[in-house]
Amino acid sequence: MNKKLKNISILLIGLIVLNIINQSFYKRLDLTSDQRYTLSETTKNIIHKVDKPLFVTLYLEGNFPSEFKRLQVETRQYLEELASENSNINIHFEVPDNQREALIKRGMMPSKLTVEEEGKLSEAIIFPWAEITYQKKSTVVSLLPNAIVASQDEQLQKAIENLEYSFSNAINAVTQKKQQRIAVITGNGELHDMYQYSFLSEVAKKYKLAKFTLDSVATNPQQTLEDLTALDLAIIAKPTQRFTAEEKFVLDQFIANGGKTLWMLDNVQADQDSLFANGKMLAYPRDLNLTDMLFSYGIRINTTLIKDLYSAKIPLATGKVGNQTQFKNLDWFYHPLVIGNPNNAITKNITEVRLQFANQIDTLKNNIKKTPLLISSSLTQKVGTPTIIELQSIAEEPVEDDYKSGQQLFAVLLEGNFNSAYKNRVKPFETTLFKETSTSNKMIVIADGDVGKNQILKGKPFDLATDKWTNEQFGNKDFLLNAVDYLLDDVDLMELRNKSIKINILDKQKAYKERRFWQFFNIILPLILLLLFGITFNYLRKRKYT
Repeated sequence: MNKKLKNISILLIGLIVLNIINQSFYKRLDLTSDQRYTLSETTKNIIHKVDKPLFVTLYLEGNFPSEFKRLQVETRQYLEELASENSNINIHFEVPDNQREALIKRGMMPSKLTVEEEGKLSEAIIFPWAEITYQKKSTVVSLLPNAIVASQDEQLQKAIENLEYSFSNAINAVTQKKQQRIAVITGNGELHDMYQYSFLSEVAKKYKLAKFTLDSVATNPQQTLEDLTALDLAIIAKPTQRFTAEEKFVLDQFIANGGKTLWMLDNVQADQDSLFANGKMLAYPRDLNLTDMLFSYGIRINTTLIKDLYSAKIPLATGKVGNQTQFKNLDWFYHPLVIGNPNNAITKNITEVRLQFANQIDTLKNNIKKTPLLISSSLTQKVGTPTIIELQSIAEEPVEDDYKSGQQLFAVLLEGNFNSAYKNRVKPFETTLFKETSTSNKMIVIADGDVGKNQILKGKPFDLATDKWTNEQFGNKDFLLNAVDYLLDDVDLMELRNKSIKINILDKQKAYKERRFWQFFNIILPLILLLLFGITFNYLRKRKYT
């Protein structure tokens, strides 16, 4: 009896010790091939900076479609992983049903989902949002991508892929003590703010944005240069007016003093609005007075347009049925769909980028490292300018022999020590900041001014990643955001955004057809096997002892 008590006591003590150990330590083994459940070093570095309580409120609670429970589980497990890594991270789960209006006022819009269960369709409303608060800063995290995708399964996969980036980026934003500053250059007919909203509003979540006009160069060039060199990056988006020598010198010396630049340039005037209004337009070279400056950095943007058989579509009226105009989406070869360099972090895993009336870039031999970022297909045709472009040409059957110009370069990353375009030349004005050569600088040049231009729908900016007419999905926004991150040395977070995970999606139609079999296999069959085991065990036991 004493021996039994002793064994029971040891067992109880062992269970208590195991329970204490279980409560004290949290470790999840990741056996997946893509290590989807393992925190990256980037995420660990970000959350280790959290030295005060950080609160994460998740509103992805309540009853909603079964397939989106996967997102709920994945998000919960990910947040638990973060909390186990840093005890300052506190997680709270809330059902949003009783606070919908308050959440909407704080920018958390609900998502309407189409649910298919047992062959029937219904709709459900969920709030796929989280809110992060750290000291006096707070931000919201969307758990579902805004982009239009082919199916909800694809949307779910994209959401799970983005989990680590979304939370890491948000935590980094609220814990960052100093933000880098970006100048959006104006004064030379650049794109209006409304047409850059989709891109720049995302940039503003991580960096400080400031409009910077070069008009002040005419009155106080020295002060303008000093103000610009205090910033980290300059974005020049589709200038349409010629740069003066003084304005060009300010940009040149901004680069020589270490400033990063993102150029989106059109060397050909081609107005699509005029094309749609009149059915044709004149495309002609545009002189921005930047050729010699870019030449000194090792590139030249030509004044030829590139047609590509691998292109995006535009909607055109094809006739009427009754009083209703019928539209059809047709390939428009002046809008190339270009692929990104798979070996560079900026363009790895991004969707094809849509360009509009793009020009070709030539690279020149010098000491600058040049990395191609966006390249056309091999089925291209060069179109010299000036030329008349007619909309009716879209109906012409392309002749493949006319498209043999090969792959064309549309965007390039330049890295190295840039020589000033004014080295050994007369300077437009004297400055104490003059440098002949920059040190370890970088820039990105894109030969299309419209690559960052979003459309307008009902007077409001439309998502840059989607065409409002065709619903085609493009990688323009991701490409430009990656470009900014790379130029400002935020490569690690950029790689998280490009993370790809393979999710095995259930075939719902097949599951519905075979539901009886799997119900039998998972519920009835185990009971039958258990019954057979019991009968066999009792039979053998009676046979042995009788």
